[in-house]
Amino acid sequence: MSDHYFSVEPGSKATPRTVEFTVHGRAYSLSSSTGIFSGDRLDLGTSVLLREAPLPSGPGTFLDLGCGYGPIASVLATQVPGSTVWAVDVNTRALDLTRENAARLQVADRVRVAPPEGVPDDLRFDEIWSNPPIRIGKPALHGLLEQWLRRLSPNGVAWLVVGRNLGADSLQRWLVEQGWRCDRQASAKGFRVLAVRRGQD
Repeated sequence: MSDHYFSVEPGSKATPRTVEFTVHGRAYSLSSSTGIFSGDRLDLGTSVLLREAPLPSGPGTFLDLGCGYGPIASVLATQVPGSTVWAVDVNTRALDLTRENAARLQVADRVRVAPPEGVPDDLRFDEIWSNPPIRIGKPALHGLLEQWLRRLSPNGVAWLVVGRNLGADSLQRWLVEQGWRCDRQASAKGFRVLAVRRGQD
């Protein structure tokens, strides 16, 4: 059976790689590997998200949902000092790499790396950042978003990047139907960046 980036335990042998990119004026060099999502480069969707979504205006508690090897968590932790960033993924290899990268960037004390079940139930997030796993299928994706979006703080925002040809517009409509306020922040290179907030009661 071939690996998927949402495999819990990748069956393939880990082949170390280095991913380099620059965002918000800082160069990053992160450890990566086979057996995880976009292990050989910063994927285009995440690149668009990091460029088009505004950084948090101040410290807070943030979630990188589906963190992979940790590019979003790394950027949030280094660019917004004083914040706590939870990096969550089902892939154990991805979690190990995220820990390694946080340590390399000297932000391991502020990056909490965990599988989904390792996040305290009562924890709420000021911001959620995600390039969600569209290819797990619509029912699973909807369940994932329902699970985590309800953990936004009252004034929180979730930044999601979704390919236009992978259903970004239909996902936006679905989120609105569920009672969320969902605005398109940007469109670039075939991707939509969506800002999701609690609807008005």
